[in-house]
Amino acid sequence: MNVIFMGTPDFAVPVLEAIKEAGHNVRLVVTQPDKPKGRGKKVACSPVKEWALHQNIPVYQPERIRNPEAIEMITTIPADVCVVAAFGQILPREILDHPKYGCVNVHASLLPKYRGAAPIQWAILNGDEYTGVTTMQMGPGLDDGDILLQARVDIAPDETGGSLFDKLSHIGADLLVETLAGLAQGIIIPRPQDEKKASHVGMIRKDMGKLDFTVPAATLERHVRGLYPWPGTYTYLAGKSLKVYRASYIAEEDLSGKGNAAVGEVIDTDQDGEGSIAVRCQNGALALHEIQLEGKKRMSVSAFLNGHPIEEGTILG
Repeated sequence: MNVIFMGTPDFAVPVLEAIKEAGHNVRLVVTQPDKPKGRGKKVACSPVKEWALHQNIPVYQPERIRNPEAIEMITTIPADVCVVAAFGQILPREILDHPKYGCVNVHASLLPKYRGAAPIQWAILNGDEYTGVTTMQMGPGLDDGDILLQARVDIAPDETGGSLFDKLSHIGADLLVETLAGLAQGIIIPRPQDEKKASHVGMIRKDMGKLDFTVPAATLERHVRGLYPWPGTYTYLAGKSLKVYRASYIAEEDLSGKGNAAVGEVIDTDQDGEGSIAVRCQNGALALHEIQLEGKKRMSVSAFLNGHPIEEGTILG
């Protein structure tokens, strides 16, 4: 097939690679404009653009996909299908209707659950046991088109936003190749989404990373995993930022008589193995295992406690 591809972040790259490896002809890659990144605010291109340039595939970066010039440019490219994976803009009807097989989206949830941004992180934050990938026929709304194929994926107890992101991107790539083959053979029957079961999730914000010890420890533990590697989670120790990279939770019944401690209070420290700093939460305690104090290197709590002993009763946050 002749393919127009639209995508921006790392998630989209394995999908793009799989399309090319399956023998399809990628005629054009459409991605978001270059943006400043990092502390130095140096302008950087998207992972999708970087891949496309290495493959000598034409790249187009419209500010708004709905602008007349963008619509005209894209619809002049002959295409059997337009594949969309985390592009970041809603497509106009002119583009949706342009290819023979329309526009197919690779979405990282089992639609109609988790329409919108950041479905990967929210699946972990909400404590879901499983999630998946959906290929769908795109319509004018937000992730509300007919379902083509789906693949379910179990969420591991230690799953992070980063690990699930990588897992779903490769599963999505395989599912997309299967979808294109099925469309060409006419063996896929699109099925409408059940609107009664639809749910929406918003974008992940940087300010969501601050740990709030007034919520249950199990919720905070998912928070640490779900927001890793970005934006990451943190608290404060003696006025300095303390990033938390890995943690576990301690159930209320396992607090060993320390359940009367104040929320945010350190109730135990342990240097065995990777070490832990147990912090009282509304329900249970959050045990920190890998941290980084402002101005210091990332390290295990065991190593941290060697140079920074913390007394029980210390308040974090």
